[in-house]
Amino acid sequence: MAPMPPVDYNLLEQQLKDTIQSMHNIMVQVTAYDTATSSSLSPAPSSTARSSRDVLVAELNALSRSLQTIHRTATTRTLPAVPPELVEYVDNGRNPDIYTREFVELVRRGNQLMRGKQSAFASFRDVLAGEIEAAMPELRDDALRVVAATSPSITNTNTTSTGNKNNGNTAGAQNSIAGK
Repeated sequence: MAPMPPVDYNLLEQQLKDTIQSMHNIMVQVTAYDTATSSSLSPAPSSTARSSRDVLVAELNALSRSLQTIHRTATTRTLPAVPPELVEYVDNGRNPDIYTREFVELVRRGNQLMRGKQSAFASFRDVLAGEIEAAMPELRDDALRVVAATSPSITNTNTTSTGNKNNGNTAGAQNSIAGK
């Protein structure tokens, strides 16, 4: 797991303080909202005085900006993915090292089972190809082609200029059939 970048708690704390301050300012502005000065029908009392509506809009915009800043800060940090099973395991008061050990053992067991299945199918393929060759000699080339195409160690990449398969490495396929 890659190391986590350090967190700048001072920056995050300041962003949270700005958000709380914006919320407080909005609360004050809503409480002191003056409908007489915010009405568009009444003339402005003075050129320097701002209407309650304008102040409230400015505070809502400031709140929006501060929330967006917190969101950007939160999304730039990627936290490591923790499996929910591990969280539940720890919540139940168990040791996460034991969970990890059990998980590795389970994966190892699954890999061994899969390797055994692959080996069994490869063996079955070779026996079947040998039986097909013995029972129907005219299908020998087809059986060799199937064995060559399904064997990971036997490559089948040689082609002629017309694009027909050349059966690549059929010597290995013949040995595979003859050996079983």
